[in-house]
Amino acid sequence: MLSTSPSLDALIAEFSRLPGIGRKTAQRLALWVLKRPRQEVEQMAAALLQVKDHVRTCSICCNITEEDPCTICTSTKRTHSVICVVEESNDVFAIERSNDFRGLYHVLGGSLSPLEGIGPDDLHIRELLDRAKEGVEEIILAMNPNVEGEATTLYLSKLLKPFGVSITRIARGIPMGSDLEYTDAATIARAFEGRIAL
Repeated sequence: MLSTSPSLDALIAEFSRLPGIGRKTAQRLALWVLKRPRQEVEQMAAALLQVKDHVRTCSICCNITEEDPCTICTSTKRTHSVICVVEESNDVFAIERSNDFRGLYHVLGGSLSPLEGIGPDDLHIRELLDRAKEGVEEIILAMNPNVEGEATTLYLSKLLKPFGVSITRIARGIPMGSDLEYTDAATIARAFEGRIAL
């Protein structure tokens, strides 16, 4: 795009840095901002700064929060003896949308990925091991179904075994509304492994 505005170019460049946003989408967003009333743009800028100033990680579960400890960790309506381990805070949001899990969480902050230089010391694994000592009965490993997620699951299960807690993983299978003929072989294999009695 040939632009006569260095300010607009700078905004497009900033939007381009967001994950999943290419140059064309960044340009569309920048032009949308340009058309909005100044008050709306100021509110957006204030919200960005407020997130940076107020949101931090919970000292117990490492999820994002404005209160420490977070409302999930302090809730009396949740089962404190069950911890679901996830890679990122987005995973907590996804599981909470199901309204089915009533335990606590532990956010690792990613998954093991030697190719990207992410090892055990880069994740919140030490904090998880500390929590496993405190009356936990079950730890559910809910990593993403990819190579890094599988490696992280195997690594954590070996580390947690000596603690005497029940270690489970979420089932993998075929999503609702999909067809078997379009499902890949690995997903079908996982679905058979995770089958349940009726």
